[in-house]
Amino acid sequence: MTDKKTIFVAFAMEDESSRNLFTGQRIHPDSPFEFIDLSVKEQYVTDWQTRVRTRIRRSQGVIALISKSTPRATGQLWEITCAREENKPLLGIWLDEDYRVKPPAMGSAPCKKWTWDNVANFIDSV
Repeated sequence: MTDKKTIFVAFAMEDESSRNLFTGQRIHPDSPFEFIDLSVKEQYVTDWQTRVRTRIRRSQGVIALISKSTPRATGQLWEITCAREENKPLLGIWLDEDYRVKPPAMGSAPCKKWTWDNVANFIDSV
């Protein structure tokens, strides 16, 4: 890979440890992908929507980590909606083997199993 892609990762705060594992894969020597993570590491106290929209606009694509926490994650759902409003390529990644409920905010964007190939194919496509 010559240029790293910029990817915004939308996740529920309850899934922060999974987000850390997900973004950490990009430095694994056998990983078929790498990217610059533009996700929000700490919650913004003020003007968060404007600041997050700026990050999403700077991204080449958005990956939403979908779990059973997602339906109650108003911030994550707003980020997904924002990605669609900004016409960013969007991919949902299932975090839980036993949870496969696609949030309506995803629209027609696909949700796929968390595999290196699925992530690499999305990143390569943006």
